[in-house]
Amino acid sequence: MLEKQVELQEEIHGQWTRYKALMPHIAAAYEELPNQVYSDGAISGKLKRLMAMTAATIHGCRACILYQADQALSLGATREEMLECIGVAASLGGTMAAGQATRLMGYLEERGLV
Repeated sequence: MLEKQVELQEEIHGQWTRYKALMPHIAAAYEELPNQVYSDGAISGKLKRLMAMTAATIHGCRACILYQADQALSLGATREEMLECIGVAASLGGTMAAGQATRLMGYLEERGLV
């Protein structure tokens, strides 16, 4: 993969951070929902992040794929869990999701997980 996924994730994060500094009232309102949604409940925060990563892979949102993968890893997601999510995404999303799964594979490779 020509594009470095970790660098891309860091660049996207930097751009979002700059936006939040320029529009703090909008950023605060936007971030309240995810803060609630991804907290532990009947379903763990880690599983919710894996679910979101799978959905992002199906929908082809590169920023979302990388962000959710990073969050899932920080919550203790394993390589095996993430690889199974790729399978679910490919099953539900077909060729388009399989194509986006290569981004996730590149990210895991750069992180030394595959």
